[in-house]
Amino acid sequence: MPEWTVLLYGLPLAFLAGFIDAVAGGGGTITLPTLFFMGLSPAQAVATNKLLAIFGSGSATMQYGRAGHIEWLLMARLIPLALIGSALGAYLVHFVDPNVFKNLVAVVILGVGVLVIVNKKFGLEDRYPGLSGRMLALTLPGTLIVGLYDGFIGPGTGTFLMFLFTLAGFNLVRSSGNAKAINFATNVGAFIFFLLGGKMVFWIGLPMGAANALGAYVGARMAMLRGSAFIKVIYALIVLLVSARLLIH
Repeated sequence: MPEWTVLLYGLPLAFLAGFIDAVAGGGGTITLPTLFFMGLSPAQAVATNKLLAIFGSGSATMQYGRAGHIEWLLMARLIPLALIGSALGAYLVHFVDPNVFKNLVAVVILGVGVLVIVNKKFGLEDRYPGLSGRMLALTLPGTLIVGLYDGFIGPGTGTFLMFLFTLAGFNLVRSSGNAKAINFATNVGAFIFFLLGGKMVFWIGLPMGAANALGAYVGARMAMLRGSAFIKVIYALIVLLVSARLLIH
Protein backbone atom coordinates (compact mmCIF):
# COMPACT_ATOMS: atom_id res chain seq x y z
CA MET A 1 0.00 0.00 0.00
CA PRO A 2 1.53 3.38 -1.02
CA GLU A 3 2.50 5.84 1.72
CA TRP A 4 0.11 8.55 0.53
CA THR A 5 -2.91 6.46 1.59
CA VAL A 6 -2.40 7.67 5.19
CA LEU A 7 -3.85 10.97 3.96
CA LEU A 8 -7.21 9.26 3.45
CA TYR A 9 -7.84 9.54 7.19
CA GLY A 10 -5.39 12.35 7.87
CA LEU A 11 -7.22 14.90 5.71
CA PRO A 12 -10.71 14.60 7.26
CA LEU A 13 -9.23 14.68 10.76
CA ALA A 14 -7.23 17.80 9.85
CA PHE A 15 -10.46 19.42 8.59
CA LEU A 16 -12.27 18.51 11.84
CA ALA A 17 -9.37 19.87 13.91
CA GLY A 18 -9.39 23.14 11.96
CA PHE A 19 -13.14 23.52 12.47
CA ILE A 20 -12.96 22.90 16.23
CA ASP A 21 -9.86 25.04 16.72
CA ALA A 22 -11.41 28.02 14.94
CA VAL A 23 -14.43 27.86 17.23
CA ALA A 24 -12.95 27.11 20.64
CA GLY A 25 -9.28 26.09 20.32
CA GLY A 26 -7.88 22.63 21.01
CA GLY A 27 -7.34 21.48 17.43
CA GLY A 28 -3.86 20.23 18.26
CA THR A 29 -5.35 17.55 20.51
CA ILE A 30 -6.65 15.97 17.30
CA THR A 31 -3.87 16.63 14.79
CA LEU A 32 -0.88 15.67 16.95
CA PRO A 33 -2.12 12.13 17.81
CA THR A 34 -3.16 11.75 14.15
CA LEU A 35 0.36 12.51 12.97
CA PHE A 36 1.78 9.99 15.45
CA PHE A 37 -0.67 7.39 14.17
CA MET A 38 0.43 8.12 10.59
CA GLY A 39 3.90 6.89 11.49
CA LEU A 40 5.80 10.13 12.16
CA SER A 41 8.44 10.25 14.88
CA PRO A 42 7.75 12.55 17.87
CA ALA A 43 10.05 15.24 16.46
CA GLN A 44 8.47 15.01 13.00
CA ALA A 45 4.93 15.04 14.42
CA VAL A 46 5.50 18.14 16.57
CA ALA A 47 7.22 20.01 13.71
CA THR A 48 4.64 19.03 11.08
CA ASN A 49 1.82 19.93 13.47
CA LYS A 50 3.14 23.51 13.53
CA LEU A 51 2.91 23.57 9.75
CA LEU A 52 -0.76 22.58 10.01
CA ALA A 53 -1.32 25.18 12.70
CA ILE A 54 -0.01 27.95 10.45
CA PHE A 55 -2.68 27.16 7.86
CA GLY A 56 -5.54 26.73 10.31
CA SER A 57 -4.84 29.68 12.60
CA GLY A 58 -4.06 31.91 9.61
CA SER A 59 -7.37 31.02 7.93
CA ALA A 60 -9.37 31.59 11.12
CA THR A 61 -7.58 34.87 11.87
CA MET A 62 -8.40 36.13 8.38
CA GLN A 63 -12.09 35.34 8.78
CA TYR A 64 -12.44 36.86 12.23
CA GLY A 65 -10.37 39.89 11.22
CA ARG A 66 -12.45 40.61 8.12
CA ALA A 67 -15.61 40.53 10.23
CA GLY A 68 -14.16 42.97 12.77
CA HIS A 69 -13.94 40.45 15.62
CA ILE A 70 -10.25 41.07 16.41
CA GLU A 71 -9.14 44.01 18.54
CA TRP A 72 -5.95 44.85 16.63
CA LEU A 73 -4.78 47.68 18.91
CA LEU A 74 -4.81 45.26 21.82
CA MET A 75 -3.19 42.50 19.75
CA ALA A 76 -0.28 44.81 18.87
CA ARG A 77 0.50 44.99 22.59
CA LEU A 78 -0.10 41.34 23.43
CA ILE A 79 1.50 39.43 20.54
CA PRO A 80 5.11 40.38 21.46
CA LEU A 81 4.49 39.16 25.01
CA ALA A 82 3.02 35.89 23.71
CA LEU A 83 6.12 35.36 21.54
CA ILE A 84 8.46 36.09 24.46
CA GLY A 85 6.51 33.75 26.72
CA SER A 86 6.49 30.97 24.11
CA ALA A 87 10.26 31.23 23.60
CA LEU A 88 10.82 31.18 27.37
CA GLY A 89 8.57 28.15 27.76
CA ALA A 90 10.44 26.27 25.02
CA TYR A 91 13.69 27.08 26.84
CA LEU A 92 12.38 25.84 30.20
CA VAL A 93 11.49 22.45 28.70
CA HIS A 94 15.21 21.64 28.76
CA PHE A 95 15.34 22.01 32.54
CA VAL A 96 11.90 21.04 33.86
CA ASP A 97 9.84 17.97 32.92
CA PRO A 98 6.47 19.22 31.56
CA ASN A 99 4.79 15.96 32.63
CA VAL A 100 5.12 17.10 36.25
CA PHE A 101 2.60 19.86 35.60
CA LYS A 102 0.19 18.15 33.18
CA ASN A 103 -2.21 16.81 35.82
CA LEU A 104 -2.33 20.22 37.51
CA VAL A 105 -3.02 21.97 34.19
CA ALA A 106 -5.77 19.45 33.40
CA VAL A 107 -7.49 20.29 36.69
CA VAL A 108 -7.14 24.02 36.00
CA ILE A 109 -8.67 23.68 32.53
CA LEU A 110 -11.57 21.67 33.95
CA GLY A 111 -12.08 24.40 36.55
CA VAL A 112 -12.11 27.04 33.83
CA GLY A 113 -14.67 25.01 31.90
CA VAL A 114 -16.93 24.68 34.94
CA LEU A 115 -16.81 28.45 35.53
CA VAL A 116 -17.75 29.14 31.92
CA ILE A 117 -20.62 26.65 31.89
CA VAL A 118 -22.08 27.41 35.34
CA ASN A 119 -22.11 31.18 34.74
CA LYS A 120 -24.87 31.30 32.13
CA LYS A 121 -24.09 34.87 31.05
CA PHE A 122 -20.32 34.41 30.86
CA GLY A 123 -19.08 35.34 27.39
CA LEU A 124 -22.50 36.03 25.90
CA GLU A 125 -22.31 39.83 26.12
CA ASP A 126 -19.56 42.13 24.88
CA ARG A 127 -18.40 44.41 27.70
CA TYR A 128 -14.91 45.26 26.43
CA PRO A 129 -13.97 48.62 28.04
CA GLY A 130 -11.21 49.58 25.59
CA LEU A 131 -7.51 49.92 26.37
CA SER A 132 -7.98 50.78 30.03
CA GLY A 133 -5.25 50.35 32.61
CA ARG A 134 -7.25 47.74 34.48
CA MET A 135 -7.83 45.69 31.34
CA LEU A 136 -4.14 45.83 30.35
CA ALA A 137 -3.16 44.82 33.90
CA LEU A 138 -5.13 41.63 33.28
CA THR A 139 -4.26 40.83 29.66
CA LEU A 140 -0.54 41.75 29.54
CA PRO A 141 0.70 39.35 32.25
CA GLY A 142 -2.02 36.86 31.32
CA THR A 143 -0.81 36.66 27.74
CA LEU A 144 2.80 36.27 28.84
CA ILE A 145 1.84 33.36 31.10
CA VAL A 146 -0.28 31.65 28.43
CA GLY A 147 2.53 32.14 25.91
CA LEU A 148 4.96 30.50 28.33
CA TYR A 149 2.53 27.60 28.71
CA ASP A 150 2.27 27.30 24.92
CA GLY A 151 6.02 26.86 24.58
CA PHE A 152 6.29 24.64 27.65
CA ILE A 153 3.36 22.21 27.27
CA GLY A 154 0.99 23.45 24.53
CA PRO A 155 -2.42 21.68 24.55
CA GLY A 156 -5.23 24.04 25.53
CA THR A 157 -3.44 27.31 24.73
CA GLY A 158 -6.38 28.60 22.70
CA THR A 159 -8.76 27.52 25.47
CA PHE A 160 -6.84 29.55 28.05
CA LEU A 161 -6.61 32.57 25.73
CA MET A 162 -10.35 32.55 25.12
CA PHE A 163 -10.98 32.48 28.87
CA LEU A 164 -8.55 35.38 29.38
CA PHE A 165 -10.22 37.53 26.72
CA THR A 166 -13.68 36.72 28.04
CA LEU A 167 -12.55 37.85 31.50
CA ALA A 168 -11.36 41.06 29.83
CA GLY A 169 -14.92 41.73 28.67
CA PHE A 170 -15.13 40.27 25.16
CA ASN A 171 -17.95 37.98 24.15
CA LEU A 172 -16.94 34.46 23.07
CA VAL A 173 -16.96 35.31 19.35
CA ARG A 174 -14.49 38.17 19.79
CA SER A 175 -12.52 36.16 22.35
CA SER A 176 -12.12 33.42 19.76
CA GLY A 177 -10.98 35.93 17.13
CA ASN A 178 -8.40 37.48 19.46
CA ALA A 179 -7.16 34.05 20.53
CA LYS A 180 -6.67 33.02 16.90
CA ALA A 181 -4.64 36.16 16.16
CA ILE A 182 -2.24 35.38 19.01
CA ASN A 183 -2.15 31.69 18.13
CA PHE A 184 -1.19 32.56 14.56
CA ALA A 185 1.69 34.76 15.72
CA THR A 186 3.07 32.14 18.12
CA ASN A 187 2.63 29.43 15.47
CA VAL A 188 4.70 31.47 13.02
CA GLY A 189 7.48 31.79 15.59
CA ALA A 190 7.40 28.06 16.36
CA PHE A 191 7.19 27.22 12.64
CA ILE A 192 10.44 29.08 11.93
CA PHE A 193 12.14 27.31 14.84
CA PHE A 194 11.02 23.84 13.71
CA LEU A 195 11.70 24.59 10.04
CA LEU A 196 15.35 25.20 10.87
CA GLY A 197 15.39 21.83 12.62
CA GLY A 198 14.59 20.06 9.34
CA LYS A 199 12.01 17.68 10.80
CA MET A 200 8.88 18.78 8.91
CA VAL A 201 7.25 16.21 6.62
CA PHE A 202 5.92 18.49 3.88
CA TRP A 203 4.16 15.87 1.77
CA ILE A 204 1.91 15.24 4.78
CA GLY A 205 1.88 18.73 6.28
CA LEU A 206 0.93 20.72 3.19
CA PRO A 207 -2.22 18.79 2.14
CA MET A 208 -3.32 18.38 5.76
CA GLY A 209 -2.60 22.09 6.28
CA ALA A 210 -4.93 22.92 3.39
CA ALA A 211 -7.65 20.71 4.92
CA ASN A 212 -7.03 22.35 8.30
CA ALA A 213 -7.39 25.81 6.74
CA LEU A 214 -10.66 24.81 5.09
CA GLY A 215 -12.00 23.46 8.38
CA ALA A 216 -10.93 26.67 10.13
CA TYR A 217 -12.72 28.74 7.49
CA VAL A 218 -15.96 26.79 8.00
CA GLY A 219 -15.57 26.83 11.80
CA ALA A 220 -14.96 30.58 12.00
CA ARG A 221 -17.91 31.31 9.71
CA MET A 222 -20.13 28.99 11.76
CA ALA A 223 -19.01 30.58 15.05
CA MET A 224 -19.80 34.09 13.77
CA LEU A 225 -23.13 32.96 12.32
CA ARG A 226 -24.32 31.03 15.38
CA GLY A 227 -22.81 33.35 17.99
CA SER A 228 -21.44 33.00 21.51
CA ALA A 229 -24.03 30.47 22.71
CA PHE A 230 -22.85 28.01 20.03
CA ILE A 231 -19.20 28.60 20.92
CA LYS A 232 -19.96 27.95 24.58
CA VAL A 233 -21.18 24.41 23.81
CA ILE A 234 -18.10 23.61 21.69
CA TYR A 235 -15.89 25.20 24.36
CA ALA A 236 -17.25 22.80 26.98
CA LEU A 237 -16.45 19.82 24.75
CA ILE A 238 -12.93 21.11 24.09
CA VAL A 239 -12.29 21.52 27.81
CA LEU A 240 -13.02 17.80 28.27
CA LEU A 241 -10.91 16.84 25.24
CA VAL A 242 -7.89 18.89 26.32
CA SER A 243 -8.11 17.65 29.91
CA ALA A 244 -8.19 14.04 28.72
CA ARG A 245 -5.23 14.70 26.43
CA LEU A 246 -3.19 16.05 29.36
CA LEU A 247 -4.15 13.27 31.77
CA ILE A 248 -3.38 10.44 29.32
CA HIS A 249 0.42 10.61 29.06
